[in-house]
Amino acid sequence: MNSTTMTPSETIALQYITYVCTDRVGYITLNRPEKRNALNEQVVTELKEALDYAENDELCKVIVLQAAGPIFCAGGDMEYMQQLSHMSFQKNLEDSTHLMQLFYQIYTLKKVVIAKVQGHAIAGGCGLATVCDFTYAVPSARLGYTEVKIGFLPAIEKIFLLRKIGEAKAKELLLTGDLITAEKAREIGLVTEVVAEEEIDFRVAEMAQKLCTQNSAQSMETIKEMIAHVQELPLKDALEYGAERNALSRATHDCQRGFQAFLEKQSIVW
Repeated sequence: MNSTTMTPSETIALQYITYVCTDRVGYITLNRPEKRNALNEQVVTELKEALDYAENDELCKVIVLQAAGPIFCAGGDMEYMQQLSHMSFQKNLEDSTHLMQLFYQIYTLKKVVIAKVQGHAIAGGCGLATVCDFTYAVPSARLGYTEVKIGFLPAIEKIFLLRKIGEAKAKELLLTGDLITAEKAREIGLVTEVVAEEEIDFRVAEMAQKLCTQNSAQSMETIKEMIAHVQELPLKDALEYGAERNALSRATHDCQRGFQAFLEKQSIVW
């Protein structure tokens, strides 16, 4: 994606991914329904490009990750994975690193990412839903990590799953390989909200607009950064880090604007 030839907010269509920004919400769509939106090298590459573009699109404040067709994402493309299994360790490491970079990119992206899970999210597809900041799913969706059933490992996704739902629930998902309902996923903290199929587009757009209009982009970016970083620190170091960021935030334009609006009893639209 070359920013010198593309203007922000135009529809961008790659082979498997599309991007469009509407009302400050950037929609990234997995568009490989005939393969259940399965992940291969090209799909991962295009997702990374689309995320990078959305992060740098000045007209985009919040990102929605969605998919075309009845399945959100079925995980890795098995034909592609089987081909890789016969190649060198170095080639497999390059592919695995490529995928790892995608998950890390979503987790550390400066903008909030909402997953709209309109169908099953399995294995690496469940990883995509897990790593997003908010996840909305339809009642019929099933989510889970089935890798153990085929002798494979959710080696990358489990890192984010552990952070999101904790060890006990993560073990239950990872070691059984069972798919769970969207409601069960909500109960354990994997899904933010379960929404009727006919309402999910509206509900996700509503949440995205809420974040756009009610919250400071600068504050959301910093909170995401702090959540990612603070878990790596000992308690005392984490508290000192928090105190430092607290102090720094007070001098920002957004914070001073917010303080002023509060004192003057004025509502603020970001």
